Amino acid sequence: MDTPPPQTEPTAPTDADIQAFKEQLGRPPRGLRAIAHRCPCGNPDVVETAPRLEDGTPFPTTYYLTCPRAASAIGTLEANGVMKEMTERLQTDPELADAYRKAHEDYIARRDAIEVLEGFPSAGGMPDRVKCLHVLVGHSLAAGPGVNPLGDEAIAMLPEWWAKGPCVSAAPEESE
Repeated sequence: MDTPPPQTEPTAPTDADIQAFKEQLGRPPRGLRAIAHRCPCGNPDVVETAPRLEDGTPFPTTYYLTCPRAASAIGTLEANGVMKEMTERLQTDPELADAYRKAHEDYIARRDAIEVLEGFPSAGGMPDRVKCLHVLVGHSLAAGPGVNPLGDEAIAMLPEWWAKGPCVSAAPEESE
């Protein structure tokens, strides 16, 4: 993609956002704290989750990608070996490895600002490997360009997932 989606400020989730999430993932949100990034179509595409779910279970994935179109395109990158290639580059490119380590530190700092999960890793394989591009893209979209180099690279490889319009057409559910 030539131009990544613009960075957006985190916002409290609205009823329409929660409905969009339900339609995007086919389930209600768990641990939802904020809309961390909004797709150019207006729907959430990354949510910020609590470090612990309501039942106390640790949930270290702070930034969760919700847009099914973006997730599908990322899945194609993963299936095409992009994660393996990125992990190999981390072993041979000290500057990239240093930038990725800083992305890991940023992720942990953002999660710890909500609640410390002592002894839990960041996510996505950081800082030594690439285990999940969905997490890296979510982090890049939430944090903005320049924070997670491999998340930024993955975004650059994606099509404009919003170009065909919203992935879901969510309206808040009526209360009974």
